[in-house]
Amino acid sequence: PDRLRFDFAHFQAMTSEEMAKVEELVNQQIQAALEVHTDVMDLEEAKKSGAMALFGEKYDQKVRVVSMGDFSKELCGGTHVANTSSIMLFKILSESGIAAGVRRIEALTGNGVLEYYKKQEEALHAAAKALKANPSEVLDKIAHLQGEVKALQSENESLKSKLAQGSLGDVMNKIVEVKGVKLLAAKVDGVDMNGLRDLGDQLKDQLGEGVVVLAAVNGGKVNLLAMVTEGAQKAGAHAGNLIKATAAIVGGGGGG
Repeated sequence: PDRLRFDFAHFQAMTSEEMAKVEELVNQQIQAALEVHTDVMDLEEAKKSGAMALFGEKYDQKVRVVSMGDFSKELCGGTHVANTSSIMLFKILSESGIAAGVRRIEALTGNGVLEYYKKQEEALHAAAKALKANPSEVLDKIAHLQGEVKALQSENESLKSKLAQGSLGDVMNKIVEVKGVKLLAAKVDGVDMNGLRDLGDQLKDQLGEGVVVLAAVNGGKVNLLAMVTEGAQKAGAHAGNLIKATAAIVGGGGGG
């Protein structure tokens, strides 16, 4: 078969570096073209010869010992190749936990590895075509596009913030005083929760001391924001209570 599963005792997930080392070691032994020999002997004799016995396995008095050159010798009743070169290639696909202290490797061998790399190459060329780049340039092209996306997102957020400020007009004229505490309440158009927080910070700085309450409809949902300065808190203002009271009226959610 071109596919295999191997379960082994291990206390944590293997790192990508460890899996790469296992692959390299296995492929080295495949390329070494080691002869595979089997012998039947007494269990104690097998153990004395250095044969590896799997923990938890039960063995008869007579056991089968499989040796692959000087590299490996263990007790095994399964089927084996006559020479490691028959395996051709070895590639780990995944490593996962299947029980406490038990890990599983799934891997490909032989023609399965060749087919795997063929599909990987096809996927790479498809990605390169979509990116209008050579296969060797794919990573650089992706990094460049990610940078462009990040810059556009930043520019978009800046524009939304400016639009939000523009929609407020001369909002500072809307300040009222409630029980000696300055209150600025306003509705903002087309701003998400992040934009609402940025705008709230700016207005709070302009206000100095007091309370800022903002509401914005975004995607059919009402977002609410309440910000209370230290002085307003001492006077009894509470952001959470303001949000609850406002949400009960307009139906929405937010933070303070």
